[in-house]
Amino acid sequence: MSRRRKNVNKLLPALVVALLAILVAMIAIYLVYTGKLPPKVSNKTPQTSTQTTANATSSVSTGTVAENTPTDDTDKEQKPTESTNPSDLLISWKNPSSFISKAAMGDGSFKKTFKDGNIRYWRLVSNQVTSGYNPPYNLAFGSSEMYSELEGVTTFRGNNYRTAPSWGKADVKEKKLEIVWTHDIGAVSGVGSYWPGAGWTGQPLLAHWSPDVRKIMNINNNLKDKDLVEVIYPVFDGHIYFLDMETGKESRPRINLRFTVKGTGMVDPRGYPLFYTGQGLNENDGRKGAFKYRIYDLIHQKEIFSMPGNDPVAFRPWGANDSSALLNRYTDTLLDCGENGLVYKTKLNTKFDKKAGTISINPSITKYRYKSSYSPEQGIENSPAVYRNLMYFADNGGTIQCLDINKLEPVWIFKSGDDTDSSITIEETDEGVFLYTANEVDKRGKSGARANCNVRKLNALTGELVWQKDYSCVYQNYINGGALATPVIGKNDISDIVIFNVALTGSTSDGTLVALDKKTGKEVWKRQLDAYSWSSPVDFMSKDGKTYMLLCDFKGYMHLVDPKTGEDLDKISVGGNVEASPSVYNDMAVVGTYAKKYTE
Repeated sequence: MSRRRKNVNKLLPALVVALLAILVAMIAIYLVYTGKLPPKVSNKTPQTSTQTTANATSSVSTGTVAENTPTDDTDKEQKPTESTNPSDLLISWKNPSSFISKAAMGDGSFKKTFKDGNIRYWRLVSNQVTSGYNPPYNLAFGSSEMYSELEGVTTFRGNNYRTAPSWGKADVKEKKLEIVWTHDIGAVSGVGSYWPGAGWTGQPLLAHWSPDVRKIMNINNNLKDKDLVEVIYPVFDGHIYFLDMETGKESRPRINLRFTVKGTGMVDPRGYPLFYTGQGLNENDGRKGAFKYRIYDLIHQKEIFSMPGNDPVAFRPWGANDSSALLNRYTDTLLDCGENGLVYKTKLNTKFDKKAGTISINPSITKYRYKSSYSPEQGIENSPAVYRNLMYFADNGGTIQCLDINKLEPVWIFKSGDDTDSSITIEETDEGVFLYTANEVDKRGKSGARANCNVRKLNALTGELVWQKDYSCVYQNYINGGALATPVIGKNDISDIVIFNVALTGSTSDGTLVALDKKTGKEVWKRQLDAYSWSSPVDFMSKDGKTYMLLCDFKGYMHLVDPKTGEDLDKISVGGNVEASPSVYNDMAVVGTYAKKYTE
């Protein structure tokens, strides 16, 4: 008897420890589901990759050129290994407390009803609606640092969080901007208007090709052995330009797409010789054609695949595509959104043989279609952002949506109140995962009237509003007020602020640049802009650890800004309205302008 009692006493501490472990696990699961504690892929360290700027084909220097800056070995040692298995990256979710019901409809769609609205959605495989969609493989992204294997800016704002419009570190000494070169581009006339140079969002792509890939592409022979950073830039005149970033000279023949590109393309982040681009107009000087989303083989400079923009399964017939795609390199999957209101999930089935110098794809496309009770308006012009398997985008009708891109099922919706063209940005912190977004003054507008641009921070896992800051803007037909630009999410020495530029806050020509405290939404500083800006500001880091920012405006100026104060350190004229966004690689910035040039 005494021996039995003694054994129970030995087990008692173990039982207590086990019960405490179960309790801690249950609390952690609850916090994950409520969005207060996101499951971590890895321990976060400060982001060290920084940004570069570009102009309508102009190049601007922020210091001394220093290609191929190596990553410090100490940084590498501090970063734990992140899993590249999408199954490990999947985040579980449940609907927020406002969720009411989910119902299967008779046509294969489902309807989810929330507290203040509902969404009806369809999944289409081979253009056929399926009510029982089971993903053939798991799809999830890693952290923003893991997005690209290729050095440079390979998609709009550089990664799946849309927070890296620059790469490398600049050697900033005199805090001056200088035009290094310009390259002429053309214009088109279409849809009753004239489109010169490069426009919104129009961020140049910057690719530092590996030597083995560079040598199999049709790059000019004199550049085959150069440590080349290539500027790849589709613009209004219907051409895709390829330039040596150092000199501004064409690095290979341009591609004639024939029709305008307004948005930002995408270079394959695996470093594969593939380029992806949408199309902004289907008219060029009286000639009309079909809207297409295109994929190009950069070995032979030829189109190897296209998707029709005027998709027969879409609810909206307008087939333009300004959104900049993302590619999941773990699963060879392309994600893209169209102004026709569809989300495309495409398994590329890529085959790349470096030794043979060949590349091919055999795409298999799944589509997501929806209707929101907030508005019948369809169309997605901003670029999607992704956290793990959750994709975030907004539409022309005022619906912000969190979509489980793995299951193709909406998780939550949020009523933004107006068209939202600014891309949503993601920040992962110890307190949770959050989104920053702002709308424009478009659908609510009446001639001569004013309405608020709503700047918001949302909980990424639940869709709950964390804070909102409003800025009164003038309504103007065609040239919209509010936020057309994507914000700068502060990192490193400015990690406590987020910076937005808001157009037409005082009149139809001016704007406001504002830094908000990330935790509270309160203004840290605010600056009145003499000229409004649709161009997304770009943050980049100097070698001494200080963050700088570039901002371009409609009067044709590029400003070098201190993001801690909002004050100009320098400014230069790049010749014409800048709607496009710059890209930065170390000390060099490139941007396109209405002056029918791009500048570095």
